[in-house]
Amino acid sequence: MTSAARARALTALAAAAALSACASTSETYPSRTATEQLLVARAADRAVDGLTLPIPVGSKVFVDELYFRAESAPYAVSAIRAALSEAGYFIAPSKTEADAVFEIRAGTLSLEQMRRVFGLPEMRVPINDSFNVVSLPELSVYSRRDRVGVAEFSGFLYEPKTGAPLGAVIPMTGEFNIRSHKLFMIIAWGQQRLSPGDRDPGDSWLQF
Repeated sequence: MTSAARARALTALAAAAALSACASTSETYPSRTATEQLLVARAADRAVDGLTLPIPVGSKVFVDELYFRAESAPYAVSAIRAALSEAGYFIAPSKTEADAVFEIRAGTLSLEQMRRVFGLPEMRVPINDSFNVVSLPELSVYSRRDRVGVAEFSGFLYEPKTGAPLGAVIPMTGEFNIRSHKLFMIIAWGQQRLSPGDRDPGDSWLQF
């Protein structure tokens, strides 16, 4: 093959490769779905609704989050800070500039799920002495699924210079529920959709 023929062959191969090239995208899969994150966030908002401290309004408060350990903790801490600001307290950037330190802790910041079935639920049945099992699918006329975000926070206050106690905040609790229904394992309804600015998704019986 002459050099010119080889050059034409290489050009043809390069053109074919360019025409057949394709692009692919990669997706990430977080530990929680968007719905689960929404449930926890709304539960945190409800837990701190109306939060007040046993110190005068207008005091400068440093929110100490050192022992606040939970998944979605940054959102919950921000919700607590926002609630204090709305209640008329000033957020201090450091302990030395604060009139009081509010040390917060999380009792829970997670999810609960409950499923009710009218019929036969999904089951795992042993089939021999070797502990082998077979899965039987759900056979239901009606089923209902509740997914609930649950948040509980508490804390106490102390004077930043002396450590003297200034009071405590009893546990603040909040829940947010999304309910879905299924009829004959086919017809589904009740998964609420939230629009920007909505604070309540409404009745799951009416949302489709």
